[in-house]
Amino acid sequence: MRLGGRLQAAAEVLEDVLERRTPVAMALRDWGKAHRFAGSKDRNAIGNIVHDALRAKSSIGFRMDSETPRALALGAAVFSGLVSVDELIEQVKGDKYFDALTQDEIAKLKGRIGLADAPDWIQADVPEWLWPAFENNFTDEAIKEGQALSERPPLDLRVNTLKASREDVAKAMGLSATKLSPVGLRVPPYQGDGRHPNVQSEPQFMTGQIEIQDEGSQLVSLLVAAQPGERVLDYCAGGGGKSLALAADMGGLGEVHAYDIDKRRLAPTYERAMRAGADNITVHQPPGESLKPLIGQMDRVLIDAPCTGVGTWRRKPDAKWRLTEDALLRRMKEQTKVLDEAYAYVRPGGLLFYVTCSMLAEENEQQIYSFLERNDAFTLLSAGEVWEERFGTSGPKPWSEDGLTVTLTPASTNTDGFFFAVMEKQA
Repeated sequence: MRLGGRLQAAAEVLEDVLERRTPVAMALRDWGKAHRFAGSKDRNAIGNIVHDALRAKSSIGFRMDSETPRALALGAAVFSGLVSVDELIEQVKGDKYFDALTQDEIAKLKGRIGLADAPDWIQADVPEWLWPAFENNFTDEAIKEGQALSERPPLDLRVNTLKASREDVAKAMGLSATKLSPVGLRVPPYQGDGRHPNVQSEPQFMTGQIEIQDEGSQLVSLLVAAQPGERVLDYCAGGGGKSLALAADMGGLGEVHAYDIDKRRLAPTYERAMRAGADNITVHQPPGESLKPLIGQMDRVLIDAPCTGVGTWRRKPDAKWRLTEDALLRRMKEQTKVLDEAYAYVRPGGLLFYVTCSMLAEENEQQIYSFLERNDAFTLLSAGEVWEERFGTSGPKPWSEDGLTVTLTPASTNTDGFFFAVMEKQA
């Protein structure tokens, strides 16, 4: 396909996503099924244009003075650096699938409308209704944080130290180490119409030496600092990514109990644990009655709470524009519920960890301080001190509002956004 055909395809997918609210992965899949003549390179290029357009929808729309799918596709292609305006004009000339650019479109693509006078929420590419909460959290850094959430993400891998060393895997795969995680490897963000490698077909993945896991998720797992021989509960385990990281950090010694209210999300944990050689993971199916023997027995309880996923917008940009105030309120209720359920499993003197992949105070600090008001048996400890003990003081540092909890962000730590807090139960 020529560039014009790719742009037209991207516009069609964007229309499906924005007007019919179809998840972007589904919309791209449906387009591919309906256009089987398109090769893998074409589908990949189309997907990149679509994702770039969604990451920066507001700012592209402002610069193009239009949020039509065509305007967003054109803006994404030029403003992301995929193609210059002159190259674009030349490549779509005479294309039967894509109308020639108008003089007005050319002028806008060349920068007739700048972002300097745009509202802050547009410069940050954060939904307008959410901007007050986002700005309240990050104040003078809010625009910078929003723009960092609109960039292409890297692909991070966690080396499973139960089976391999980071040095050996890095050499075998030709990858660089992550800056903060001592067990991480990084594939840089793809450029142009490129794509990340399919690491799931690599022998290191199939033999359990690596897992796909953002460096931020690796870091919060390491901040739990689970020790060999301890008993740890991963209360919202999902697919088991953090359970696997905890098991490896413990050297395979002790107990990791993985539980999730949705057994469908929990299902991959069985196969992943077997592949990783994480024999100390026990999976608990819902309902929660299966956890009764663990009440008051756990040295550490990790709550990876359900959230809006603001911190993952680089990877899931369509979620940014599907998020609603009602959805935020539902997530906050769920967070309160899991906090009030999970703390019962902490033994006296044990630790309770609260993690989200959100960057909103309503889901993070607000939840922690409300919980502490309801439960005077728990005391908030300094996650910043834990950070310095585990990762030192010379590298990138997470953002912190209160000096106790920490928030990893694309701008501060070059990771996905994650919130982390640790509380101790009185002995």
